Amino acid sequence: MLLTDRRVARRRLVDVVAGAVGGGVRWVVLREKDLPRAERLALAVDLRAILAEAGGTLIVAGPDPLDGDAVHLPAAGPYPPPAVGLVGRSCHDAAELARLTTEHYATLSPVYETKTKPGYGPPLRAAGLAALVKASPLPVLALGGIETPDQVHACVAAGATGVAVLGAIMRAQDPTETATTLGRAFQEAATRVARTHPARSDEGPHEKGCGRP
Repeated sequence: MLLTDRRVARRRLVDVVAGAVGGGVRWVVLREKDLPRAERLALAVDLRAILAEAGGTLIVAGPDPLDGDAVHLPAAGPYPPPAVGLVGRSCHDAAELARLTTEHYATLSPVYETKTKPGYGPPLRAAGLAALVKASPLPVLALGGIETPDQVHACVAAGATGVAVLGAIMRAQDPTETATTLGRAFQEAATRVARTHPARSDEGPHEKGCGRP
């Protein structure tokens, strides 16, 4: 999963997203909440077109899906979530996970220190992430400060079914190369977990996973 932030992107946002999709990203969360709705809607149309060619999904941050069918909501609300095809929720602790109802996935953050939100935390690290993954009723994507293959491996080993990245790709000289590198690390880690912990019929959804974002 890629989260957008045009303020830190090295190039035009649509170009960065196109490069990331070329490197394997299939879920993109459109943030840019400061834009007027008309501008944000136009951006959503452009990004959906890029993702559609690769079979990907645009998820809009906030309750307004911008004529789409997927949203990512903050921990603060709204509750209950809107009735759209795909709903994610940002969570940071066990109490927020306990409030989940009809969402389809949750992000847990920050896993590591993040340049995008300096001082935000404290970071969960792998151990904290693992504990919260076990408490989650939904598949979990790790978020926050994930920039290296080793960090991706640690998140998957902790039980995350995917990783969400912002700065590592937004700031990258080559978004395609960065997305490819992190995606390859995810596949390697997921394969290793599948070999060492084969799914059982009694496992919950967060243990079986939700596929690669």
